[in-house]
Amino acid sequence: MAGAPGAGQPGPAAGEPPAHEKPQQGFLSSLFSRDQSCQLMLLKTLETNPYVKLLLDAMKHSGCAVNRGRHFSCEVCDGNVSGGFDAATSQIVLCQNNIRNQAHMSRVVTHELIHAFDHCRAHVQWFTDVRHLACSEIRAASLSGDCSLVNEIFRWRFGLKQHHQTCVRDRAVLSILAVRTISREEAQKAVDEVFEPCFSDREPFGRIPHNKTYARYAHRDFQNRDRYYANI
Repeated sequence: MAGAPGAGQPGPAAGEPPAHEKPQQGFLSSLFSRDQSCQLMLLKTLETNPYVKLLLDAMKHSGCAVNRGRHFSCEVCDGNVSGGFDAATSQIVLCQNNIRNQAHMSRVVTHELIHAFDHCRAHVQWFTDVRHLACSEIRAASLSGDCSLVNEIFRWRFGLKQHHQTCVRDRAVLSILAVRTISREEAQKAVDEVFEPCFSDREPFGRIPHNKTYARYAHRDFQNRDRYYANI
């Protein structure tokens, strides 16, 4: 989702707290543990996930190299938001209180890196033209694995004709509504207006990577494409 969610910043406790404040100490310990877990899951995703490795290479190739310490932030977020891309700071926010496991972390990082890639390669009007936001949300839903068969089975939604396209439309609308105060009809209209060209734009993957195997092939092809152009 493009647009970073808010995050709480509880202050540190000083000294030994009175008895009635002990639950707060437990909360802070839990918060610290979640931050550690978030950082460890992020590191594993950056080092091993084929979707993410391709996107990192593509960002570097486009002149927007990603630095883990600078461009990622694990935070506590409001609501059920899992993450967001803050275009003002070029930073990806990861909601440590809502990211459930390693697979979820990988999907969130991939989704937000697609927004970051779009921000790098195009003059995206995130806050003034909802169609620009819709286009990036369409691409993120289509290319990140959000609409993979496995995820859709877990949502009890599968087996429909052109199901991938239907899922992408629905997920894009939901992402827009999470960060913009507009009606569902307005969000749907923006998605419909840009769907065909944005759904067909599969950069930097070159294909829809339906699973990790497809993502590895896409990464290999991206690396070979660089070698091909270097030899022309």
